[in-house]
Amino acid sequence: MKTVGVIGAGVMGSGISQVLAQSGLEVVIYDISEASLENSRKTIEKNLTKLVEKEKMDVENKEKILKRLHTSNEKQDLKKCQLIIEAATENMEIKKKIIQGLADIINENTILATNTSSLSITEISSVAKYPSNVIGMHFFNPVPVMKLVEVITGIQTDPKVKEIILELSKKAGKTPVLVEEAPGFVVNRILVPMINEAIGVLADGVATAHDIDEAMKLGANHPIGPLALGDLIGLDVTLAIMETLLEEFGDSKYRPHPLLKKMVRAGYLGRKTGRGFFQY
Repeated sequence: MKTVGVIGAGVMGSGISQVLAQSGLEVVIYDISEASLENSRKTIEKNLTKLVEKEKMDVENKEKILKRLHTSNEKQDLKKCQLIIEAATENMEIKKKIIQGLADIINENTILATNTSSLSITEISSVAKYPSNVIGMHFFNPVPVMKLVEVITGIQTDPKVKEIILELSKKAGKTPVLVEEAPGFVVNRILVPMINEAIGVLADGVATAHDIDEAMKLGANHPIGPLALGDLIGLDVTLAIMETLLEEFGDSKYRPHPLLKKMVRAGYLGRKTGRGFFQY
């Protein structure tokens, strides 16, 4: 594999593109927004500059990585990619539309990966030209720092595709965990209900947001408190995952807390909007 395409120049798409380029791959970042593409390149360059300043990378290597990054708002430029990773918003219909839209530029060997945090790989692959080539690659934010990649197989995923993606993840410096498709996969099935429960504790007036997070950091040895983590993930994404778990399992224990819904309706989404359960 020499060339990988990444659809979406947001936070996740930029992070994924950076780590793949650092691993020696040519990367095409595709987005319909020129502004997003420009911002993505600036963000990646800023991240690499920090690595140079910390003496974790030399200037020559930084320039080589940047030369391997190519931005485009022309879908045809993804045609040369052996793997295309979709990193759009966590919405089933949007993801399916993107996968469907690639039918005219892929061949029977092109692997399509989706960076979903909770959605069904089988359903996403159902609209693909080659369903057996679709797989999940769930990276974690911030991608250049977080080591885990959940590699999720759908019911039709070819075992050869699974092996290729496991090896690619390792080449990118990540630790892959193989997951059979299930709602929320491994991490978010455990983690997001915990965040939802912390929101309930806050809403009940049991403790302040600060004290809830301090309690979990010091009492459970968590590096970040659940409310701050929800802000980091994005409260809209947290809500979407809870709604997926509730819909898939039909179990009331996955009911999103009303305060979470209220925060999202207010546009208080966390770090990306400057306000969530904490101010940024």
